Amino acid sequence: MKKTAVLIYGIVVYCIFLISFLYLVGFIGNFLVPKSIDGPLNVPLWQAALTNLSLILLFGVQHSLMARQWFKKWWVKIIPEFIERSTYVFFTVLVLISLFVFWQPMGHNLWVVEEGMLYGILMAVFALGWTIVLVSTFMINHFDLFGLRQVWFYFRAKPYEPLKFRLNVFYHYVRHPLYLGFILALWAAPVMSIARLVLAAGLSIYILLAIQWEEKDLIQQFGEKYKKYKTAVPMLIPILMRRRKV
Repeated sequence: MKKTAVLIYGIVVYCIFLISFLYLVGFIGNFLVPKSIDGPLNVPLWQAALTNLSLILLFGVQHSLMARQWFKKWWVKIIPEFIERSTYVFFTVLVLISLFVFWQPMGHNLWVVEEGMLYGILMAVFALGWTIVLVSTFMINHFDLFGLRQVWFYFRAKPYEPLKFRLNVFYHYVRHPLYLGFILALWAAPVMSIARLVLAAGLSIYILLAIQWEEKDLIQQFGEKYKKYKTAVPMLIPILMRRRKV
């Protein structure tokens, strides 16, 4: 019974995350969702800016703090290790929902591209960014990243098998394709409002900081393999002409 409950928990959290992820695409792109990033200014500009920056900070703190090894070692003393990743995803969903609910439109557009070739290019890059994000998760191990693999091992009464260091497709050309995809999706905006600029700038700064913290953990986990990889492959700007050996 407990094993079944754990598996159901992991699956439910994963499904809620997928819905939240799809909502995030529409939220940033201003389509197919009841509330998106843009709209008329409903509160004083300073209040909207403070609210939105606080929401971005909340996301950054939750997403990075709970991913650190020292936090995980403390956290698994409170919750079972086999649901640690699913619980991390669950808290991420809560933060995303908070972002959707409490985000304040800020009015005013810095630029607007409504038609023509440039509009098509921007929308294509926007779609490409989200595609890179999704595909990159499968190159790491999509089901491990979102906690399903962990609860499945527990359900099958098998010890968890940590992922080995390996490089698949995108990772031969850039160390963090998932973050690259987010940056492309954030900045490829036919309509760049102040609100979107705040989100894009805030999350881009977070990404640059998060990479530093994440790579320290990866070096601790994989040692010289990752150090060699780090010197051979760029962080965010892909190697397009040739694949460097790692």
